[in-house]
Amino acid sequence: MTTNDWNAADSGTFKIGGELSVHRLGYGSMQLTGKGVWGDPKDPDEAVRVLQRAVELGVNFIDTADSYGPFVAEQLIRKALHPYKDDLVIATKAGLTRSGPNDWRPVGRPEYLRQQAELSLRHLGLERIDLFQLHRIDPKVPLEEQLGELEKLRQEGKIRYIGLSEVSVDELREANKITPIASVQNLYNLSNRQSEELLNEAEKNNIAFIPWFPLATGKLAQEGGPLDEISKRLNAQPAQVALAWLLRRSPVVLPIPGTSTVSHLEQNVQAVELKLSDEDFETLNQLK
Repeated sequence: MTTNDWNAADSGTFKIGGELSVHRLGYGSMQLTGKGVWGDPKDPDEAVRVLQRAVELGVNFIDTADSYGPFVAEQLIRKALHPYKDDLVIATKAGLTRSGPNDWRPVGRPEYLRQQAELSLRHLGLERIDLFQLHRIDPKVPLEEQLGELEKLRQEGKIRYIGLSEVSVDELREANKITPIASVQNLYNLSNRQSEELLNEAEKNNIAFIPWFPLATGKLAQEGGPLDEISKRLNAQPAQVALAWLLRRSPVVLPIPGTSTVSHLEQNVQAVELKLSDEDFETLNQLK
């Protein structure tokens, strides 16, 4: 693979909600925080450089959440990139509270979701959030109340599109009866495809599918295995091949690989150069 003339724009485009165009290879900001997704990063200056370099490399879709830090990632995004480029789309999430490192608890009370949306607007320096995602469905609160509040915020012009995270096909269908859902964000990668049915549902309805933890390869990358063989033949890293597979898997897939270093970011974006043959793609499809 070459080290120049590569750009996230080469990953293709997708229109969130049928209107909001983004380059399919985005960036996820969770790793810009401290250990356990808690507190400030070890190197705040490098975090700023990562975000700025991402945009330089054509990334115009950045995913974050109020709970990353909490608020650390959103504030870093504003510090690094505000005032924002006209084509930059920032997606954030609310619905998970934090009481310490690696501790995540769903809260979907309408007043809480509204409060967090208002705080995200302030922390990001936005008048409207392009994509606001319910980070988790709170089982203690009726779904129509959770999404009903987000719909009110949408009607007020404070958010543009509504998304969901970690949901089933049935939950997506139920949610769509309450308000239009523009995106779903579930764990999905080459080695974990439990959300395959949801991806198929999203593709059928032109809903953005945002796989989190997209670089995971697990045992598939072991020496001598098919992924290892394909990676070496393409002169690429296994994670780059995993990204290339995701981008080819479906036109609605928007991978958001995250990293805290510029060098790793550049390696991830280089994955757009990889062109998997039909044979390699089918081989990867069979790896589970």
